[in-house]
Amino acid sequence: MHSVLPDVEKACSMLLQKKLIYNKYDEVGIVVFGTEETGNELAREIGGYENVTVLRNIRVVDEVVAEHVKQLPRGTVAGDFLDALIVGMDMLIKMYGNAQKGKKRLCLITNAACPTKDPFEGTKDDQVSTIAMKMAAEGIKMESIVMRSNLNGDAHERVIEENDHLLNLFSSNAIAKTVNVESPLSLLGSLKTRRVAPVTLFRGDLEINPTMKIKVWVYKKVAEERLPTLKMYSDKAPPTDKFAKHEVKIDYDYKVTAESTEVIAPEERIKGFRYGRQVIPISPDQIETLKFKTDKGMKLLGFTEASNILRHYYMKDVNIVVPDPSKEKSVLAVSAIAREMKQINMVAIVRCVWRNGQSNAVVGVLTPNVSERDDTPDSFYFNVLPFAEDVREFPFPSFNKLPSSWKPDEQQQAVADNLVKMLDLAPSAKEEVLKPDLTPNPVLQRFYEYLELKSKSTDAALPPMDETFKRLIEQDPELISNNKSIMDSFRGSFEVKENPKLKKASKRLLRDKPSGSDDEDNRMITYEPNEKKIDVVGDANPIQDFEAMISRRDKTDWSEKAITQMKNLIMKLVENCTDEGDKALECVLALRKGCVLEQEPKQFNEFLNHLFKLCQERKLCHLLEHFTSKKITLIPKSEAADSDVVDENAGDFTVKQEPMLES
Repeated sequence: MHSVLPDVEKACSMLLQKKLIYNKYDEVGIVVFGTEETGNELAREIGGYENVTVLRNIRVVDEVVAEHVKQLPRGTVAGDFLDALIVGMDMLIKMYGNAQKGKKRLCLITNAACPTKDPFEGTKDDQVSTIAMKMAAEGIKMESIVMRSNLNGDAHERVIEENDHLLNLFSSNAIAKTVNVESPLSLLGSLKTRRVAPVTLFRGDLEINPTMKIKVWVYKKVAEERLPTLKMYSDKAPPTDKFAKHEVKIDYDYKVTAESTEVIAPEERIKGFRYGRQVIPISPDQIETLKFKTDKGMKLLGFTEASNILRHYYMKDVNIVVPDPSKEKSVLAVSAIAREMKQINMVAIVRCVWRNGQSNAVVGVLTPNVSERDDTPDSFYFNVLPFAEDVREFPFPSFNKLPSSWKPDEQQQAVADNLVKMLDLAPSAKEEVLKPDLTPNPVLQRFYEYLELKSKSTDAALPPMDETFKRLIEQDPELISNNKSIMDSFRGSFEVKENPKLKKASKRLLRDKPSGSDDEDNRMITYEPNEKKIDVVGDANPIQDFEAMISRRDKTDWSEKAITQMKNLIMKLVENCTDEGDKALECVLALRKGCVLEQEPKQFNEFLNHLFKLCQERKLCHLLEHFTSKKITLIPKSEAADSDVVDENAGDFTVKQEPMLES
């Protein structure tokens, strides 16, 4: 394991760093196996257990041990992990006896590629069963992390299979689990550096109806791990004061004005809420009366198809709802409901109040979680669902309604497919990359690393990002270099242009260039958030006003208003125009582009037919020439899916009217 020992040292060091922050009274011992020398108490007492060395006896974690694990010895002989487990278990039993049940933990890190010795009596399976039963009796938990990257040719397949079998036996007879990892990043994530004790959020009834209630417990399943709380520190205490707490106390004084010396007492203060230009005072008693009074409990509201609950509806941390383990009927009832829900692909909608006096109730969804293990009961996952006020609606045109010219062609789709396949994080022959269970948070790990450096030197500089954690925030450079042709093909299939108008802190909306310009390419038009909002299509700059109005998203009817006002303005220009109708033409082209973008082809097509008839009646030759040359056409299906006009007929309606131009 010499090639991966630096990663093992890093993982163990991070474990101890976090213990110094969160569990500074934890006690830790270190045993290594596969060393040339032998140094353990069992070898001295009864013999055997060779090539197993105790680097540190069990004692309270400190900075020394965190440094010690960064320099693990490199062994020269094969290591027997069963011998090492027995030595570690013996240390725990001698140290604690029957005390601390459930808090004693063995963590084995190995590649499990070296053969184990045959026992003096019985088989290896019998030996493992005996060890596992002793662990269970002593309340010792065990986890095995099997690192299988870069195995050399000496690793025998039969030995590996036998060792995997022995490790799996521990799970059957003791509180143990085995995790297989291939990369340094997975190794860092597999060693759980902070244990959070399971605490129930709720213990009570899941009410199916007033006459049927199921006893359930609710735990957090997933919750964000945050940085440790940083406390304010004062250096004002004398250096000679050994009992100084260096605490900072903050007091607030409330005054009518900053210059006033009179402090307002708490009983003279009251909360106020803005209502228009007023501030409405509401007393604490009134606030208490306004609170939503609820009773603790979970109530079933009904069932719905799983497809009706979209993934983006999930609002908060995930909880798990398990039956009360002491109530056999509750276990059976939850199992029956969960299995039927999974079979017919349904979920349950429930109303939840976790504690008495809670000022709000939540509505959530229960998703069945059918267990694959005989010793684990079926359960539900619970996610909070939004109310109407929590949902954010953003009106954007559907991609399905965009013109075909705005959709990728077959060649572009093919290169995009190749890009996705190239960056597949779960290839069939390899370990899945970035699995949540095995991926540590780089922000937290970097903080712990820097905290350790600061503990040694207050002037410590921030170290560069660790190469292992770079894999979390950057693409694999080896993968990119091996597939450079795919990246180049993807880049060459999509033309990217610089947007000269792009500004920082601006709202960006996809728009065409100003209508009537020579460059018909799409671009991003930017609107500053503090600029004056346009709500009328004026006579001076109608095209700019129109584009600004259809860009607004503070209400859903701005595009409708912009189209209506632009049509009215065009009619006004046409009725009052001379033979020079350039401004009216530019407005028509702007209206057409806007209707394509907003997918309103029928409005434009009906208006254009009406405008064409008006030009014929008024004999407006200048405008009619544009109809005849097909510079102005109807919006066909290729540009808007809702259009009734096929591409071939987008400009045909003008042909039969050409003789009228000569009269």
